[in-house]
Amino acid sequence: MSDTEPQTATGKVLWHFTMSLDGFVAGPDHGMDWMSGISARPGLIDEYVRSTGAVLGGRDGWDAAGGHRPYGGLWDGPVFVLTHHPEDAAPADGVTFLNCGPEEAVRIGLEAAGGKNLEVFSPTIGRRLLELGLIDEIDLHIAPVLLGEGVRLYDNPGGGPIRLHRLGEGDPTSVVNVRYRPATTARIPAGTVE
Repeated sequence: MSDTEPQTATGKVLWHFTMSLDGFVAGPDHGMDWMSGISARPGLIDEYVRSTGAVLGGRDGWDAAGGHRPYGGLWDGPVFVLTHHPEDAAPADGVTFLNCGPEEAVRIGLEAAGGKNLEVFSPTIGRRLLELGLIDEIDLHIAPVLLGEGVRLYDNPGGGPIRLHRLGEGDPTSVVNVRYRPATTARIPAGTVE
């Protein structure tokens, strides 16, 4: 199975991440170095640059990113960072630090997006918006990497399962089959296993 249809700018709230096969969207301390050497289908980044009107993220991720703009700086637009302490945030061009509820942050972000999509780049905010029924789509790019630790896309201990419908052709409730092979494997010489 390949990617679904190209992303369109239709004013939706899009929870968007590249995720490791074991469910992490960032390494320890929000590290993103694990993404080097991972490729996407041609034109994918351009789709998001064209369809994104605004970005909503969390303070931990923003601080860890060191003020880097989404999509390697190819995208330019309003960024909103939801934080309990906007007063101690380092100012940045095009970035507004919000201290409000997630519903209000979505309202502000969608208005600023001007009919394009509001992309949510925070697992914590995304989970809360999902609980509130404010996520229109979850858009994941599964990377052929196992991290083992870091920041999970969805972490809700004690909560019930959230049922999703896959977009694209076919049964929306069917599983997605993914097959990978380790990039490096240790071979045990024949006859050495007892």
